[in-house]
Amino acid sequence: MRFDHETLPQRVRFASGAAAAGLAAEVELLGGLRPMVIADPAARAVAREIAAGLPVAHWHDRDGDVVMHVPVAVAERARAAAAEHDVDVLVAVGGGSTTGLAKAVALTSGIPVVAVPTTYAGSEATAVWGLTADARKTTGTDPRVLPRAVVYDAALTLSLPVGMSVASGLNALAHCVDSMWAPRTDPIDQALAAEGVRALRTGLPLIVKEPAGLDGRERALYGAYLSATAFASAGSGLHHKICHVLGGMFDLPHAQTHAVVLPHVLAFNAPHAPEAERRLAAAFDAPTATTGLALLYDELDPPRALRDLGMPEDGITPAAEAIVAAAPPDNPRAVALEPVLRLVRAAWEGARP
Repeated sequence: MRFDHETLPQRVRFASGAAAAGLAAEVELLGGLRPMVIADPAARAVAREIAAGLPVAHWHDRDGDVVMHVPVAVAERARAAAAEHDVDVLVAVGGGSTTGLAKAVALTSGIPVVAVPTTYAGSEATAVWGLTADARKTTGTDPRVLPRAVVYDAALTLSLPVGMSVASGLNALAHCVDSMWAPRTDPIDQALAAEGVRALRTGLPLIVKEPAGLDGRERALYGAYLSATAFASAGSGLHHKICHVLGGMFDLPHAQTHAVVLPHVLAFNAPHAPEAERRLAAAFDAPTATTGLALLYDELDPPRALRDLGMPEDGITPAAEAIVAAAPPDNPRAVALEPVLRLVRAAWEGARP
């Protein structure tokens, strides 16, 4: 056994019902005197509540302030607002788009970020940033965008509808699966990812059965953190390259796109990565990884087809061509145009892989 592993410097506070206290403590530790609170419309009320005791210099939470896939123009407006109000800490309350916008500001300013997730997106635990321009999503990594601290409070996810909870949780599950064979994966990443799968495959069905219960939501939030930590180290594999292409080209909803694509990528790669497949199967407590994921999907009833998300049929070929160009060279299975065309068409149709 031989590998290099880097653990990212970040503090995590995990406690249901304690978001306000945890957020105040983290802003104080950073010496924040002029925080800027970024929140999407769905999290606006929550953000105003948990940040009420902070000396907020600017509330960046109006309609249109946070946009999926972080268009460059939206990022520029947030950067200008941070500079205008002399902001010294960024507080991101919401899902992946909110965290992504805070990262875009941090990327050019170096202002520290404190993330308070209200979904299972996982962006808060990575140094990955993404910006979209001209129907193309560009991503990169930079230590400046990694939130200095994350405040996890499962009670903040109780208002997240079941359907969105499922899609967001499957986005986290995709981080786990990709981390098993991503370019920089190592045994530590794989161990975190396997534990993330276990937490998510037990937590998500509990959310479906008991949406108002904290047990399932705590498990899912814990799994989402593990998945993102693994992904942050392992890097972006084929699944995430596919979803970045689709999201950028067609402005598809992020979490739902991951939910649709994941079974197809797992079926594509698993036969060519037997050790990773065995570990995933064990984490799913199933005979095979693909069987385990299929059984979970039967319980959760997530989105199944890209066409239902708004992708046009004539986009299949250009998407497949862009995916082949973006695919990591060390994917377990060679990434060629014809099999990728079949994969994208199957995901577009909603066929079972």
